[in-house]
Amino acid sequence: MNLRNWSIAHTKGLILGLLSPLIFIPVVIFLLSWVQNFQFQQMWHMFTLDPMTRSKIMSIAIISNLAWFYTFLNREKYGIAMGVIVGTIGFLPYIIYVNFIM
Repeated sequence: MNLRNWSIAHTKGLILGLLSPLIFIPVVIFLLSWVQNFQFQQMWHMFTLDPMTRSKIMSIAIISNLAWFYTFLNREKYGIAMGVIVGTIGFLPYIIYVNFIM
């Protein structure tokens, strides 16, 4: 895909793909704290200070993009679905940096 074919639908999917994991991070932290019998504040503190924990929680939160991708794929809105994939790939450099370089 080249940028000449980029449309508003791609941009909507990109924004959705970038914002959805950021919204689901507190939900993931809440669920993990509930399952592991921690307080939410303790898990949030670990998330903000430890890059490895942050990478793992972000990776779990990125799974929320899978639901958006399949929703728009089944509705045959391929531009938005492709934008969600591009937004998901936007998190990849940080996760690779933390897991393999740090």
